Amino acid sequence: MPHRRKELTGHAHALLDAVVAISSDLDLASVLQRIVRAACELTNAGYGAIGVVGADGEISEFLVHGMDAETQAAIGAPPRGRGILGLLIKDPRPLRLHDLNVHAASYGFPANHPPMETFLGVPVRIRGTIFGNLYLTEKDGGEDFTETDVMLVEALASAAGFVIENARAYTLGERRRQWLQAAAELVDELQPPLQHDEALRRVARAASHVVRARGTAVVHAEDDPAEAADTAVIATVDDEEALRVELLALLQSVQGPVEDPQECRVGAIRALVVPLRSHLTGAALLITFFDEHTHALEAEERELLISFADQAALALDRAQAMSDRAQLAVIGDRERIARDLHDTVIQRLFATGLHLQGASMGTDDPVLAERIGKAVDDLDHTIRDIRGTIFELTSDGQASLKTRTRTLAREYARLLGHNPEVTIEGPVDTAVSPEVAEQVVPVLREALSNVSRHAKASRTSVLLHCADGLLVLEVADDGVGPGTPDHESGLRNARTRSVDLGGSFDLLPRDPQGTVFRWTVPVG
Repeated sequence: MPHRRKELTGHAHALLDAVVAISSDLDLASVLQRIVRAACELTNAGYGAIGVVGADGEISEFLVHGMDAETQAAIGAPPRGRGILGLLIKDPRPLRLHDLNVHAASYGFPANHPPMETFLGVPVRIRGTIFGNLYLTEKDGGEDFTETDVMLVEALASAAGFVIENARAYTLGERRRQWLQAAAELVDELQPPLQHDEALRRVARAASHVVRARGTAVVHAEDDPAEAADTAVIATVDDEEALRVELLALLQSVQGPVEDPQECRVGAIRALVVPLRSHLTGAALLITFFDEHTHALEAEERELLISFADQAALALDRAQAMSDRAQLAVIGDRERIARDLHDTVIQRLFATGLHLQGASMGTDDPVLAERIGKAVDDLDHTIRDIRGTIFELTSDGQASLKTRTRTLAREYARLLGHNPEVTIEGPVDTAVSPEVAEQVVPVLREALSNVSRHAKASRTSVLLHCADGLLVLEVADDGVGPGTPDHESGLRNARTRSVDLGGSFDLLPRDPQGTVFRWTVPVG
């Protein structure tokens, strides 16, 4: 006789439907929600929840069925695992109660919580380890949960363990993919030339796109807490200023340099502090602020975040190394050009000047001798200019005093109606102290401004001369002369600056016409 399959009826059919339902998704949050719904349907419970037990032994995630979002919001923060819920965590065995309110371990309900009496709790295990607990309350008709309900929910929990394990593996793989993609995109974004603060901003933004947190921040580890919090790069937070206040409190609580990732708590503030182990850029910290209520993949997420921070540090080092290499290539070219100018051009000009001087000594024509002398003077002036250019080519590329002087003179060409002639002599950028150098530009600006407003000059020359421990700034024009101005606020400032530095200031007539503005100070 052919074998006849027995049709599933009653509880067995309902259990099979529940197992099929919870197995039809791989997203962990959806799986957990399906498990709670299936448990409620199996037992005719009005309310159900699954509490995921975290590494600290408290409930790290709490998903509810049978309660609308408004009611959950009115109740407030989800439970952490006290009272009856905590009893199941400490003693993971099925628990069935007629009235949970009269149990000795009852912790009471928060405000706005619906009334509940009948209760059934069953642990959910994954390979022998407690993953969480299923909580069911308010069976239809006010009846108690039965032994059959316990067996059905235990069977569902057993099947749920395998489903949850598969969903966790899938979710973890997906999270790894997301973090790896974020790290790869960050590497593509961090291309030279790139300022360090902008690079840190991109690190914070990349982390914020993936991390499950209420805010991320990147701070300069070498700054004091107040300055670090003020200059921190912050991403993904509704109230940035409030987070800066929390960040300051957190940084003030950290003792010594952060060399390894550490979870920090300051009152209600909870954050993961991860060092960006960059060797070529300034030390920095990636700080992630979490809510008190965390998710089921907290431990795995922590490791993924730490791995991302290490990859971000490598990306920062790579970008800085590429920038340094490009800068070294430019410096190499500049030094080669400087050598060619010094070894070839200047030597040829110098030799040409010597030949011209020899020629002038061998002629009796005074007009020709004067013209040759003028040509030699022009060559000397050209050699000085080339030497100044050589020095700038071999400098570190920062805005030197020579560069700032020439730049300011070019700025005033439009106001003057002509280009000032700039001559720079001596070790201006090496012998002059930074304190003195900072005063030169405002003084030169005042001198050129004075010429443009009052002199009506057709020619202006600027001389910056450093020798014998003195720096001389001289601005000469062929205008109407110094005159006797009613007030000299700008000139008074120049005089005050020179006196403060132990120098002197003079405004003299120029022969045959014009004015000489001379400002003299010690170099240091």
